[in-house]
Amino acid sequence: MDKKLLEYISEKSQELINSSTCSNGAKSAAESWLKAVGTENEASETKNYFAELESDIMPIDSLINFAESDNGVNYFGADAAKSIAKHAREIKSSGAKYCDCPACAAAEAILQKKNDILK
Repeated sequence: MDKKLLEYISEKSQELINSSTCSNGAKSAAESWLKAVGTENEASETKNYFAELESDIMPIDSLINFAESDNGVNYFGADAAKSIAKHAREIKSSGAKYCDCPACAAAEAILQKKNDILK
């Protein structure tokens, strides 16, 4: 893997790990990938990492639907759920495809490099 690309993905992986919105699965996958870089396990851990990120990143419509649901209101609280749904609609209208929380933003940045990494 190209050194600059490796540095970029490593940096974004650290951002993901340090994010308060990062799921346990994504955090574990990021840590495993970082440990595997430069080893014989790198290729398999890279595939596992991308699979985890793809399953964890929140599509913007799913975020809106969740925030506007009873479960979303129970999870976030009524005011926060309303605010999150409003924000999500605003960023969707600007072209966002995913939630823009720190974890999703880092995951999206990493996933945008997927084809470059898997060459």
